[in-house]
Amino acid sequence: MKKLLVIVLLFGLFSCKNDSQSVKNDRTPNILLIVVDDQGYADFEPFKNHDPVVTTPNIAKLAKTGMIFTEAYTTAPVCSPSRVGILTGKNQFRWDKYAGWGPGLPDSVKTITEYLKEVGYTTARIGKNDLGRNFHKYDVREYPLNHGYDEFLGFSAHAHDYWLLSQDIKDRTPDPEGTSAVLGPLMYNNGVKSYGEGYLTNIFTDEAIQYIKKEKDHPFFLTLAYNSVHHLIHEVPQKYLDKYNVKPIPNYSPDSLMAYGKHPAGSYAAYYDKYSRLGAIQDEDLRKYYLANLDCLDDNIGRVLASIKKEGLEKETLIIFLSDNGGTPLNGANNSPLTAGKYSLWEGGIRVPMAMSWPGKIAPHQEQTAYVSAVDILPTIASAVGIKLNDNTIDGVDLLHPVKDRLLVWKWQKTWAVRKGDWKLTNTNENHWKSRPSNLYIKPIRDDFSLKLFNLENDPGERTDMSSQYPEKVKELETEYQDWCTTNIGNY
Repeated sequence: MKKLLVIVLLFGLFSCKNDSQSVKNDRTPNILLIVVDDQGYADFEPFKNHDPVVTTPNIAKLAKTGMIFTEAYTTAPVCSPSRVGILTGKNQFRWDKYAGWGPGLPDSVKTITEYLKEVGYTTARIGKNDLGRNFHKYDVREYPLNHGYDEFLGFSAHAHDYWLLSQDIKDRTPDPEGTSAVLGPLMYNNGVKSYGEGYLTNIFTDEAIQYIKKEKDHPFFLTLAYNSVHHLIHEVPQKYLDKYNVKPIPNYSPDSLMAYGKHPAGSYAAYYDKYSRLGAIQDEDLRKYYLANLDCLDDNIGRVLASIKKEGLEKETLIIFLSDNGGTPLNGANNSPLTAGKYSLWEGGIRVPMAMSWPGKIAPHQEQTAYVSAVDILPTIASAVGIKLNDNTIDGVDLLHPVKDRLLVWKWQKTWAVRKGDWKLTNTNENHWKSRPSNLYIKPIRDDFSLKLFNLENDPGERTDMSSQYPEKVKELETEYQDWCTTNIGNY
């Protein structure tokens, strides 16, 4: 039976509920989940009000052949916890009661990959693996081979240098794993793979294409997790720098770098911190580097789509695309019209680009305006494959059948938010800066922990606090949030 390739590009679009009523398919779907990093809300070309300077024709194909989601949320405003939500279909603060950077992956929490392995799928992860704990380690639950993946090529950290991928540079660097970003060889199954040359986004794409060719005759699940457009945003091939008229910045070298901030001379941490904040790069050039990085990412996604077509799998492919969190104010992303960005529970931190395409199964040119969540990916895939979940702690629902006025909750450090219908209540503030934000950043109306109420239908940018006008709505939503937490947090 010819397999059905399901490409899941960062969100879902299948019919599925928690009782996992299966979709009536005549072929077994393959699954490809593509996740990108820190993409701005206005930097998603399929959205009607996207920034007109953004040109991403390959990502735009997903809208032409399928559906986009204008109100798609992740479970956290930073990468580690949000990726746990994608992988498990659950709000990660169910077990991480402090809602921090490192939720990890308990043995008791099952992943998409493990469900698919049980029904005969081969599985691979290429790219970023970041669940917030146990970075760079192989013998831990968080490492892909220990939660369902047969193969892994990538890195376990927040970020990786785009150019420096060799064992030689790692050996010469005093702190190759001493910051939130790393350099040197990639982790490859139970070993490493060193590259003397090459660009990381291109390498991930090359490996994904080879995997598709290798496994095309068998049902497979491939997670393609790019680290683009995460810092270091300036690291882009020359042809893209030329296109956006911005100069190259020399790569890190342990022999030539001066001390920066608290970091000693020669350290990679000094280089990373210098170029992951405004100062050495100013606003106009920062935006150009971001657009160059995004352009390169789009070309690579185009290569993946072309490989699917070449293998005759185009009409047998489900594509889900999403960003792991909102665009960061520190990399040149544009989240307009949303307030703030990464690191906060304002809309700019948790509402993200998302699309899904499956020609012949999902009608083209659709726009879903109902709000959905990254936790919906797991039950969506399960329904498509015919897996019965039988787990009432899964927070996701069927992406093809969104639940009207569902309750969504968020918890991030000392802040929280809740949405039901058009209303959102939050105590969020901004307290996570390494430097000033870029000039595209939309400043919140207040920077404190007070309760703020917004009608997102009329005010998606959260510019008008309505808490004093609707105290009963404040009380209602606060109670629903507290009840959810009392019932669901701490059961793992």
